[in-house]
Amino acid sequence: MNDLLKTMRMNYLFDFYQSLLTDKQRNYLEKYYMDDESLSEIAETFDVSRQAVYDNIRRTSELLEEYEAKLGLYKKFEERQAIYEKIMALNVLESDKQRITEYIEQLQRIE
Repeated sequence: MNDLLKTMRMNYLFDFYQSLLTDKQRNYLEKYYMDDESLSEIAETFDVSRQAVYDNIRRTSELLEEYEAKLGLYKKFEERQAIYEKIMALNVLESDKQRITEYIEQLQRIE
């Protein structure tokens, strides 16, 4: 996975699961992924080693992936977005009403 995709994924996972993280984990990830600070900058801010920051970010990223594997909030979000985009692409003609109804039912089944 390239860096941009990883950053985007981490931002989404952070949005969904940040309330499950400690303040320290939240602060490090925010600074690294959202504020685009370097490991050295974060280390200086919190008066810790660059290695400590790296280890914390790596462990926290793995933890977010574990939460996603168990809870699947991001996967469900992506599924809903795909269905939403299909609905938005439709021309609302009489013949499309049945398809719209089917897409809405698909959205309702995603929990």
